[in-house]
Amino acid sequence: MLNGWTILAVALGYLGLLFAIAFYGDKLALKRGHGQARPIVYALSLGVYCTSWTYFGSVGLATRSGFDFLPIYIGPIIMLAAGWPLLRRIAELAKRQNITSIADFIAARYGKNQGLGALVAVIAVIGVLPYISLQLKAVSNSLEALLQNAPGLTQTVVDVPLINDLALMVTITMAVFTILFGTRHIDATEHQDGLIMAIAAESIVKLLA
Repeated sequence: MLNGWTILAVALGYLGLLFAIAFYGDKLALKRGHGQARPIVYALSLGVYCTSWTYFGSVGLATRSGFDFLPIYIGPIIMLAAGWPLLRRIAELAKRQNITSIADFIAARYGKNQGLGALVAVIAVIGVLPYISLQLKAVSNSLEALLQNAPGLTQTVVDVPLINDLALMVTITMAVFTILFGTRHIDATEHQDGLIMAIAAESIVKLLA
């Protein structure tokens, strides 16, 4: 069994690696030095669809119900394979209208109505919160499962406020990462190269796993 401190060190090292990859991606974008690799990076970034909860949800569903989980993935595959003209049209419209969210997209359809945009934003936030909570639950539960019986962590350390709340620590880390590499500039024409490269690196880890 792995030592508790070893597990924490690996987790922190992995987070540090993702930060380094994202920072490198941003620097590389400024030099315009990865144009040929961009299609591969963006293709790998589609692995973000297979979230942390996938390992609990889809894998668990497969063990209980066989192939019942397949429609969850067949739909997006069909959309990407056959619906790319629609996706390209949406991307072109978003760049032309400087659209950065689904709220902006729907509001633009009705004369950029600010009230409608605000309503859509509220509905989107309410709709996405349960899904975000599932991801945080999956990550924190994974860490808790590894650390629960791991030797080396004293009870004093485990009982320290904040450190004991793994879900909160994961949330704070993800928020800082998103702020640093995802939302510094609200510009639809800007490529978030560092963030996408970090997601692509995660996809490689998921494929190996």
